[in-house]
Amino acid sequence: MQSPKAFTLAAHGAKMPVIGFGTMELPQRPAELVAYAIKCGYRLIDTARKYGTEERVGEGIRASGIARDELWVTTKVTELDAREADFLRSAETSLKALGLDYVDLLLVHWPQPKVPFAETLGALAKAKRSGLTRHIGVSNFTLAMLEEAVHVCPEPLVTNQIEYHAYLPQDRMIAALRRHGMILTAYCPVARGKLLDDPIVGEIAKAHGKTHAQICLRWLIQQPMVAAVPRALEEAHIVENLDVFDFSLNDEEMRRISTLRSRNIRIADPPERAPKWDVETIA
Repeated sequence: MQSPKAFTLAAHGAKMPVIGFGTMELPQRPAELVAYAIKCGYRLIDTARKYGTEERVGEGIRASGIARDELWVTTKVTELDAREADFLRSAETSLKALGLDYVDLLLVHWPQPKVPFAETLGALAKAKRSGLTRHIGVSNFTLAMLEEAVHVCPEPLVTNQIEYHAYLPQDRMIAALRRHGMILTAYCPVARGKLLDDPIVGEIAKAHGKTHAQICLRWLIQQPMVAAVPRALEEAHIVENLDVFDFSLNDEEMRRISTLRSRNIRIADPPERAPKWDVETIA
């Protein structure tokens, strides 16, 4: 396996690893899995206040023994804490839970329509200026929300972390993020396992001697300014998801996988907080 350390994406002064370890809904041994992921070479660990895994992530980081400046840690503030005072309190709580002096990236987890974006994004910028985080971004923002966020935020935004996989088109969002010099960070990169049975992905996987998951992740990170944060519940899958740097997909393989967008399957769509998603026109 090639070392993933050199594979980063640059945006507004940030150098973010292109593959991270997602920690949502780790039902057991989360600290051990985080420590193992770091041992295997992951340098981006993605968590959130809402996940309830920050304490275990912190334990895993300490157990790994790796120097803090070698890691990129992302966490997120829930939409329930969109007011400035609540937002900053949540960020400080996250640092205490993680046992860290700062995170590398702090995100607005979901948009909160009941609070002006100027207030929430202003608090996000304040968190950066006060040293709670090195970089900032958003998550689950639509095109219109992204444009407003970029306009009202006093500090540059590094990423929009959104659901993106071969079954869900995000062409317009990708174009918008590139215009703003931002990274698309893809969660649910294998559509919660739905892509693992796809025959087109399987055919390409067989040709490369790789797994379905590795083909899906390679398809994502081979696109400019796209990173991915897959989750894994077993050590073997942790290793598998990182082993995507020793091969590439040719143009025809990339195109064939891209045709799967016509399925238009969205996995993460919680009715209590999801915005009205953008409609993509699939060519």
